[in-house]
Amino acid sequence: MTAHQTTESSSNYNDLEKKSILELISSINNEDLKVAQGVKKSLPQIEKLIAAVVEKMKAGGRLFYIGAGTSGRLGILDASEIPPTYGVDDAVIGLIAGGDKAIRKAVENAEDDLNQAWKDLSVYKISTNDFLIGIAASGATPYVLGGLNVAKQNGISTGCIVCNTGSVIANAADHSIELITGPEFVTGSTRMKAGTAQKMVLNMISTTAMIQLGKVKGNKMLEMQLSNNKLWNRAANMLSQELNISKEEALELIQQYKSVKKAIIAYQAKKNAQ
Repeated sequence: MTAHQTTESSSNYNDLEKKSILELISSINNEDLKVAQGVKKSLPQIEKLIAAVVEKMKAGGRLFYIGAGTSGRLGILDASEIPPTYGVDDAVIGLIAGGDKAIRKAVENAEDDLNQAWKDLSVYKISTNDFLIGIAASGATPYVLGGLNVAKQNGISTGCIVCNTGSVIANAADHSIELITGPEFVTGSTRMKAGTAQKMVLNMISTTAMIQLGKVKGNKMLEMQLSNNKLWNRAANMLSQELNISKEEALELIQQYKSVKKAIIAYQAKKNAQ
């Protein structure tokens, strides 16, 4: 187990039930302000992990997240937003202890099974082409630890995102990110600062990886899925600006090719052929 878990340390605030709403939210906000600075201290670790992830993904590999509770839900959230944002299916996969039903409701003892994560990963035929990240605020979740250990035994590259120093999970992973966020506002409630820090890092990992994989041009999403009117309109604006054409012409191209990237390629090819 982790020698000293700051995530389990007593809150710096007391008698919370006696405080006003403004006092409570002001104190929570003060604690949240510390999170970004805590993440900043871990940027060198984050950089190394992302470089390893990108190397695998550029070669066609996938990125897996495993976690329990809040950590597992955050991984699933990040993974689920990749297809609509970047048009990439099954490149990032999130798994949670207890299965999909645990996304909405806690599953008793699910995180305590050392063997279940590898069973869950095996369904997806995880291999040495892929990269596995374990997410665990405590740094000691058995579900995550077991998955990382078996993955390493099978030659799969691993990383982790934890919120304590010197944890067994950090020691088990090839690339460890330790986010020291300190005691939670409500003692032990890692859905708060620890969860916020994990979400920030997951944003960094997946966003940077997609940029490195060529899914962004300038600062815009080239291959987002056009699933609603807002996104159709955004795509038309992007294309209009990129090709210096009217929005009406851009919308016609988008409707024809269903993709900003494909529309750009087709338009430029047509122009070059003229």
